[in-house]
Amino acid sequence: MDVKIEESWKQRLKAEFEKDYFLRLVDFVKEEYRTRTIYPPGSLIFNAFNLCPFDKVKAVIIGQDPYHGPGQAHGLCFSVRDGVPFPPSLVNIFKEIHDDLGIPVPKSGNLERWARQGVLLLNAILTVRANQAGSHQGKGWEQFTDAVIKILNEEKNNLVFFLWGAYAQNKGAVIDKTRHLVLESVHPSPLSAAKGFFGNRHFSKCNEYLTMHGIEPVKW
Repeated sequence: MDVKIEESWKQRLKAEFEKDYFLRLVDFVKEEYRTRTIYPPGSLIFNAFNLCPFDKVKAVIIGQDPYHGPGQAHGLCFSVRDGVPFPPSLVNIFKEIHDDLGIPVPKSGNLERWARQGVLLLNAILTVRANQAGSHQGKGWEQFTDAVIKILNEEKNNLVFFLWGAYAQNKGAVIDKTRHLVLESVHPSPLSAAKGFFGNRHFSKCNEYLTMHGIEPVKW
């Protein structure tokens, strides 16, 4: 199966691309794009990987599934394109960065600049039907992104994993905390942010850990 994805990821995931579940997933996704409105655009499904090659990964933020409104999703969890209003969780992420590090809230919610610095912005599910949150759950994406996390956990050292909310924490349960920093809190959603996301100082903790291990910190 020839998947259009950045070469360093292709080499590590090529066995995954040949598995039966992935071939079934591809058939399902192709049919969905053919017959329905699906986000993100097909060319951006693997945007997180294309902007952040394997060798550059220093941190991983795990989301759930893409935004399902028009013009929002572009293959990076929590991120929106330039000019798109900030979704509520992203508002809260920027608020915590401001409170933690004093960085002003940016004009754009486009997080490509994080990805290019080595932050893998990984949704567990990489596609979604318009206006139907979670509509591509249980089709194979979860198994694929579990494999991504497993490879990162086993082949790299001193990564920082951001696990916000129970869904991300369950997905990241395999991560070896003796070799990586795992930062956990409630989700930045308005439903939970006041119960422990605000004040978690994850962004400064990430940079302290990276610096301690001789890795360039992230310019959040």
